[in-house]
Amino acid sequence: MDRKALVCRNILESPRITQRELAQTLGVSLGTANRLVKECEADGLIETDGGACRLTAGGSAYLEPYRVDGAVILAAGFGSRFVPLTFETPKGLLEVFGERMIERQIRQLREAGVTDITIVVGYLKEKFEYLIDKYGVRLIYNPEYSSKNNLASVHFAKEVMEGRNMYLLASDHWMQINPFHKYECFSWYASLYMEGATSEWCFTLDKKGKVLDVTSGGHDAWVMYGPAYLSREFLEWFLPALETYYQLPGTEQFYWEHVYQEMLNGAAARRCGQSCILENGAPELYANRLPANSVYEFENLEELRHFDPKYKNRSDNEALELIARVFEIPESEIRQIRCVKAGMTNQSFLFSVGSSAYICRIPGPGTGLLINRRQEAAAYEAIKPLGISENVIYFDPETGYKISEYYEGSRNADPSSEEDMSRCMEVLRRLHRSGVTVGHDFDIRERIGFYEKLCLSMGEIPFEDYKEVRAQMAELMDILDHANRPKVLAHVDSVADNFIFLPDGQVKLIDLEYAGMCDPLIDVAMCAIYSYYNDERVDWLIRLYLDREPSGEEQTIIYAFAALGGFLWSLWTVYKHYLGQEFGEYSIIMYRYAKRYYRKIFQKTS
Repeated sequence: MDRKALVCRNILESPRITQRELAQTLGVSLGTANRLVKECEADGLIETDGGACRLTAGGSAYLEPYRVDGAVILAAGFGSRFVPLTFETPKGLLEVFGERMIERQIRQLREAGVTDITIVVGYLKEKFEYLIDKYGVRLIYNPEYSSKNNLASVHFAKEVMEGRNMYLLASDHWMQINPFHKYECFSWYASLYMEGATSEWCFTLDKKGKVLDVTSGGHDAWVMYGPAYLSREFLEWFLPALETYYQLPGTEQFYWEHVYQEMLNGAAARRCGQSCILENGAPELYANRLPANSVYEFENLEELRHFDPKYKNRSDNEALELIARVFEIPESEIRQIRCVKAGMTNQSFLFSVGSSAYICRIPGPGTGLLINRRQEAAAYEAIKPLGISENVIYFDPETGYKISEYYEGSRNADPSSEEDMSRCMEVLRRLHRSGVTVGHDFDIRERIGFYEKLCLSMGEIPFEDYKEVRAQMAELMDILDHANRPKVLAHVDSVADNFIFLPDGQVKLIDLEYAGMCDPLIDVAMCAIYSYYNDERVDWLIRLYLDREPSGEEQTIIYAFAALGGFLWSLWTVYKHYLGQEFGEYSIIMYRYAKRYYRKIFQKTS
């Protein structure tokens, strides 16, 4: 730490600063502050005139290596603890007291003279585009934002940071005071003092505030909290270590701070093997000890509500406003909001009103074209007397918003469990044999044609042998048409996750988005391919549903639905890809079912 540079910077920013104020700012004794001022004056860095000090040309030159070159703001993540707000808006773009958090950061950086600002984006990346025109920022896209933590974001920004003095921020930091400067004289991480037990990352510091160790959790400690400043010397040492970590399996969920922590405690060399960069410890970092309540990192929506009263009763969020209307309560009474793992079609979150828990479903992008919500509402209404589905509190047949009871302690079916799948097949048989009907069909020929049309309207269908496989699927649809089998109300989307096992032993069948009149055997085929069953397990599930060996026709029908279902959902995935959603290898797995079960049918009949 260069204390003479700190004296020069403080005098540049506050020419009339007293030595007592300077001592307080530097965290040194009055005598030390007096000595530093005299040294700077003797070196020709400052001049004193009465009660004021002035930086000389020599002082300006002395400060130049400490000039901040730019800032990187990490804004790629989803912000799951802020649902449902983050379903619509990235966390960094949420407003606090009428100002978006990331815009406040940009404004504070610019006020300090830092105008070269890069934002690493991922989730809802398009929402940040306006900042380019408004503030002249640069955007870098992190394609791994949904599967990796912020170590990956720093990796994608490394070229912006190499050889430069840089601030590193998370977009959801809110600073009451502006902690930034035109010049920074040492590498630091913002720190607040936490009394009592804390789960934050805690510093062990020497007398000068240098970081000796970082631990997860502690008691009565200075903690990592807010932005960081990393000098070019720090980054020259640190970035190669971070790149080593980025390449290692098992570090996908690491923060960049994990790398520094392990460099400090020696774990980096052990984890990564022989590397002179990692064996030499860690670059020097200090705690920038800030006053209490000067920096906020909102952990969840509840914390934001306590800080900014706007979010208590008027969040301007459609889902929360809906819940308030349905339950006739102010938004402040919607509690314990937490994210549910996003489904392939919808987004959902849990919440509590009073002592009861509920789940709110929000239709995902593009589902308005894919799902007829009026038909879904009709299916729910039709099966209500059977008592096999969830208790729906509210359903909007126009938007698809649904609020239903949440069953604490419940779980999804396990497709590898024979007992679970036996119970699931019982529920399907009960639905199929109930005699309940609706006024619409699930027509797989029509759906394939519709999805194909949607895909082609947005681009090519990427499978090389698509035309050949499409013709094969037409043969299977002809087989189904000629079979002329009876229709019942089928669920169609009979994935194991749609079977809910309650603590009292009941099994519920949820999410009737695709339900319609169809051959009941479609539910067996769909359940099998959703579970990624191999041939042996598919045949096992058929016997489990029928409670006997299938006839030749029944086996052919189920195989045909398995092939057509795989083909249909592979098209669905292609369409979702064009909407910007990715589902990994799902499209390939489904397409393989289409080809494999077509072959099985004709091998069996040849």
